[in-house]
Amino acid sequence: MALEIERKFLVEGNFQKEVSESKRITQGYLSSVPERSVRVRIYGDKGFLTIKGIANTSGTSRYEWEREIPISEAEELLLLCEAGVIDKIRHKVKVGTHCFEIDEFKGKNEGLIIAEIELQNEKETFIKPLWLGKEVTGNTQYYNSQLSKVPFSEFSQNKKAFKE
Repeated sequence: MALEIERKFLVEGNFQKEVSESKRITQGYLSSVPERSVRVRIYGDKGFLTIKGIANTSGTSRYEWEREIPISEAEELLLLCEAGVIDKIRHKVKVGTHCFEIDEFKGKNEGLIIAEIELQNEKETFIKPLWLGKEVTGNTQYYNSQLSKVPFSEFSQNKKAFKE
């Protein structure tokens, strides 16, 4: 069983000078229930199908299964997805021995920038760059599957969705 261990942070500073790579991501959800999400993604010029399980109590770890699929199949599957396709640019920034994946959201999530770091274990230490803001690990509001339903542009209008 593949286990994804990651932490998420809002980005509150200038990271652009440190970017080593950037690619566009378009993704949708065939299923986005809390117990599991089934995601279709086009990342650059490749397609992927991903299944994620429910997160543990800290929100740091969860089951993840991912396979590359032909981009033509990913494009077809995106047509079957729930409403609210996510569009973002993913930037990669190396900090120490880790790589942060920084998602700069577009469309209805414009203005939201989230940094994710994958770890080997939940207690692993890492360097926190100056542009790293508030941690949002485990806050389901910031899961992509939820941003497709209640986008960032609606956070201030939908007080129930916003959790401090």
